[in-house]
Amino acid sequence: MSIKNIRLEVMQFLEKNVDSFVDQYLIPVEKIWQPTDFLPNSQSDTFFDEVKELREIAKDLPYDFWVTLVGDTITEEALPTYESWLMDVEGIDNVERNGWSKWIRQWTGEENRHGDLLNKYLYLSGRVNMREVEMTTQHLINDGFDIGTGRDPYKNFVYTSFQELATYVSHNRVAQMAKKYGDNKLSKMCKMIAGDEMRHHHAYSEFVNRIFQVDPSEMMLAFQYMMKAKIVMPAHFLRESGEKISTAFEQFSDSAQRIGVYTAADYVDIMQKLIDKWEIDKISGLTDEAEKARDYLMKLPGRMMKISERMVIPQESHIFKWVEPARL
Repeated sequence: MSIKNIRLEVMQFLEKNVDSFVDQYLIPVEKIWQPTDFLPNSQSDTFFDEVKELREIAKDLPYDFWVTLVGDTITEEALPTYESWLMDVEGIDNVERNGWSKWIRQWTGEENRHGDLLNKYLYLSGRVNMREVEMTTQHLINDGFDIGTGRDPYKNFVYTSFQELATYVSHNRVAQMAKKYGDNKLSKMCKMIAGDEMRHHHAYSEFVNRIFQVDPSEMMLAFQYMMKAKIVMPAHFLRESGEKISTAFEQFSDSAQRIGVYTAADYVDIMQKLIDKWEIDKISGLTDEAEKARDYLMKLPGRMMKISERMVIPQESHIFKWVEPARL
């Protein structure tokens, strides 16, 4: 049997548990928070006062903070790319509406609230050029992404396990910084989003855990492949209006690193957390090739940390069209 057919068989085997995954890791629509819960109430007589207060508090937040928040928002807003990509993964069938496609749709439904909330906050804050933000978002959806997984479910689930935890780290740090600057409402928004991302991380990492139980060698090789290739962020094709895909994502990353929202050390820490979570050191019955892959993975965080310690981040902020320093 081919590798592709074995993966399909494993996905069909795990599909029997999709309803329990939905119950365990997702929250029913009527019970989960909605963006309006954290924003000024447009039906209230106090709406304009609430907006005025939001804008006043927003004035104290620094430049790199705004760049990072905008970049996080754009990443969340490019959700159509992520849903369409995952719907094309082997074993996920939206035409037949199989169990896995149900998971992807309901996961997407939860994720969709994040961009809605942050976009409205940015708009009300008056601190950013929303037209530029909107053009960057449209470019990012137009350009799509290539995360190096192909249609392989094993590689895709490694990617989502890593990425959801990275997004948790980023939103959680933004929440901490907003609180430090006295913006408790923005802090609460980002904390709630981070909570969703952590739940989703637990789900995708459990999918990988289940695959390790039934197809350990191939899962180990997929894990090694993704770590060797490096995890690219969903917004790696980021660009500003009128520009080509070039250095915008690196410049956004530099802003996030400068203020400590998401750093090279965090990348290595997430890798180590996945190695520990899946207890790859205890997995038995591996092929010789998979044993070598495990050895590689066990040594990788130490090697990567040494490289990350040598990285130099530019001290000067790149001036993005999204955020005009004169307005801050």
